[in-house]
Parts: sequence; structure tokens; C-alpha cells
Amino acid sequence: MSESISATGRRKESTARVTLTPGSGKVTINKRAFEDYFGTLSQQNQVLYPFQVADAMNQYDVSISTKGGGVTGQIEAIQLGISRALLQTNEELREDLRGADLLTRDAREKERKKAGQPGARKRFQFSKR
Repeated sequence: MSESISATGRRKESTARVTLTPGSGKVTINKRAFEDYFGTLSQQNQVLYPFQVADAMNQYDVSISTKGGGVTGQIEAIQLGISRALLQTNEELREDLRGADLLTRDAREKERKKAGQPGARKRFQFSKR
């Protein structure tokens, strides 16, 4: 298997396009080093979690293009993209990835602001008189 595998992950306003190629485990995000883009170790571990579940650490080079949203949304979009790409390499991983809740697209989106209100749910203070 020498060709690359692509998949897309989304979460909130974030979108991540993930490309896996067989390699040594190098991760680049938006053409930057993995450690530069996500500074903390916990964020880095969250991104690599699908590889831990699939027992595929350091088997693939990962190139990620992500945009939109915040840090958490981007991490979860990347997780979904990596999980979908791993599933294309080996269909037998479906049960493990599903068990770790990595194949479910979290469909919750920001609720729109309503006209005549300060926010989506918030109302202006009620005055009886």
C-alpha cells in the first residue's frame, strides 16, 4: 500500500482534511510541525488517540489541513478524519474505533441568534410595569 488515503472530519465550525501515507509517524498540521500547532501534551495525545486505539502508532505519516472553529473543535475534527482514514486502510478496526466513540460525527452546531433578542436563548429583561 503506497498510495495515500484521504478523509474529512468536521466538528462545530471546524473542518479537517486528513491524508495518511505509510511512513514513520510524522504529523504536520497546516504545513506546520505538530508540536508547534498544538502546544500542550494533552492536545497532542488527543490528536493521536485514534492511532493508539487502532494500535498503529508510527506507521503513517499524517498531513492535516484544518480551518475554522477553535482548538477543541479542530482536535475533534482531526480525530474523526484520522479515524475515517484508518477505517479505509483496515475495515476490521471499525469495532475498536466505534467502541472508543471515534466514528460518530458530533452534529451539535451553534444555535442561531433570534431577531429581537440578545442571543439564541437569552431574552431581554421582562418588565411588568
